[in-house]
Amino acid sequence: MKVATWNVNSVRTRLQHVTDWLSAHEVDLLCLQETKVVDADFPRDAFTELGYETYVYGQKSYNGVALISRSPLEEVTMGFAPVVGEAIAQEFDDQKRVIAATLNGVRVVDLYVPNGSSIGSEKYDYKMRWFQVLHTYLESVLKNQSDLVVCGDFNIALDDRDIYNPEGKAKHIMSSPQEREVLTQSVLDLGLADAFRKFTSEGGYFSWWDYRAAAFRRNMGWRIDHHYVSPSVYERAIACTIDTEPRKLEKPSDHTPVVLEIRDP
Repeated sequence: MKVATWNVNSVRTRLQHVTDWLSAHEVDLLCLQETKVVDADFPRDAFTELGYETYVYGQKSYNGVALISRSPLEEVTMGFAPVVGEAIAQEFDDQKRVIAATLNGVRVVDLYVPNGSSIGSEKYDYKMRWFQVLHTYLESVLKNQSDLVVCGDFNIALDDRDIYNPEGKAKHIMSSPQEREVLTQSVLDLGLADAFRKFTSEGGYFSWWDYRAAAFRRNMGWRIDHHYVSPSVYERAIACTIDTEPRKLEKPSDHTPVVLEIRDP
């Protein structure tokens, strides 16, 4: 089974890129982030024509997540509340950042983690608190689900290998010690592991490049799009790769797909 994650930075703007990529790559499930469209206006027909099912959780102009699947998905949930309850989810479901479903017995959680804007800001505090809710959410999921993939745009480079030049990045959003710590505590400490690092230990591999300063051409990137997987899925993982080709297109997303391949049990 192949599961891909891709922050498309507006699914309608990048629709041709996404459908072309799906036509060329046989993935079973594509997890999208930053779709930036309300559910009623999501371009479902383009995916239906390719033989895909669509499950969407969006909002106007900002955020938004979606699952594009070759087969019907089971137990689709949107937001934190269906798992942790309204009292814990509180305002964190106002922004559409979480969608989950089961495919072939594997629970897949698609996330668009808040960016945080700048260290010490109100949005940064929101990001820290959002991760606390995520921890409660994943802890609950793992009580009933041993096969788990948590993927998406995490807006955090977990260590210095994930940044083209880590000098001074301790004071930079997406790489501050507090962000790395909260990601570790909320996700990895639950027993999940970074699937990409099972196959690639060295640095220099990135999934996001700023539009400015010819960052992509100069490979001045960050690896902030991840697949974190439970031990059973980690054992079955046979590849996890970053496809940089879509980033070379005209008017691309600033992110590119990351593809996880899992063998059947």
